[in-house]
Amino acid sequence: MAQKFDLVQEVSAGVEDRAAAWRFVRGFARDWASPLTDGDGWSEEDLAAAEERLGVRLPVALREAYLLLGRREDLTSNHDTLLSPAELYLDDRKEALVFRQENQGAASWGVLVADLGEADPAVFVRMDLADKRSEIWERWLDRLSLTFIEIVLSESVQAPGELTDFLGELEEEDLETLERDCTRLPFPEYPLCQQPPGTRWFTGPGVLLREDDRAVLYARGRTPEALDEVRDQIAGDWLNDYR
Repeated sequence: MAQKFDLVQEVSAGVEDRAAAWRFVRGFARDWASPLTDGDGWSEEDLAAAEERLGVRLPVALREAYLLLGRREDLTSNHDTLLSPAELYLDDRKEALVFRQENQGAASWGVLVADLGEADPAVFVRMDLADKRSEIWERWLDRLSLTFIEIVLSESVQAPGELTDFLGELEEEDLETLERDCTRLPFPEYPLCQQPPGTRWFTGPGVLLREDDRAVLYARGRTPEALDEVRDQIAGDWLNDYR
């Protein structure tokens, strides 16, 4: 009998270890979406072509992520976009290798060129500003493998369909309910882009929750019923609640 996927335990392990991060991705896909298959990743040939074009070697963790789930847009690109190997690029100042972009082009995520030799380097974010001279790369998450846990979680709560919803304008009592009745995932709090307070993750029975800046809440249920329970628990003007 297959062991039950424990979201809290698997996130906790994945935060500490690269191999455990990929185990988390496999388990989450199996339990919350559909299992990963051999065709869900890009090929070694795709990655080699990207390296030849760019003139750099991709970090081990980025290669592993692309080989594992790079083609699974439901896990990587519902809102922001994980670039394909053919779309990877060095920014205009040749400071970073960019692998992810915000859906309206407002931000980019990348690995500093100076860090490309590391197996699991830190990820940096850069905002797209009117004054290009003010654009700088700022540290976002400490490891690439950690970033792919974040990508899978974030893209899952922003997937289309009846299993996701959004609540804006969180009240103080909503935050109190969230913190009291739901379990905080052991994922480090991180800025939405660059500014605090940032993003926190929670879970409840059959539901995944992302709270941004103590202001808005995204929800993903494993079932419509689980999502309805959260809507009832944290009352408000949920965007997709047509009951």
